[in-house]
Amino acid sequence: MTVKETNDQNFENDTNNGLTVIDFFATWCGPCKMQAPIMDQLSDEMSEVSFYKIDVDENPQTAAKFNVMSIPTLLIKQNGSVVETVIGYHPKEQLKNLLSKYIN
Repeated sequence: MTVKETNDQNFENDTNNGLTVIDFFATWCGPCKMQAPIMDQLSDEMSEVSFYKIDVDENPQTAAKFNVMSIPTLLIKQNGSVVETVIGYHPKEQLKNLLSKYIN
C-alpha cells in the first residue's frame, strides 16, 4: 500500500472507514521528514490499516478541527472515531505496537 494524501475537502470521506492513520505534517518540518519513511514502511507492512497524510499549511481547517498544535501529529481513527493521538516523532516498532492494539 501507499500513504495517500488527503485535504480539508476529502478528509472525512477518506478517513472514516476501518483503521486509519493520518499524518499531520508540513514540508518544512524536520521531524516530519524523519517520520514520513516510517509511515511508508508501515503502509507496506500493515495492509489492514489505511495511511493518509495531510499538509497543515495547505489544510488549516482540518488541523484546527483536531487541535493539531505540534507536528508531526498522528491521528488514529477507527470507523471515523479518533481513538488515539500521537504527537512528535516515533520509531517504527513503537507505532506498529500501538496500531496492533486496534487490529482485530
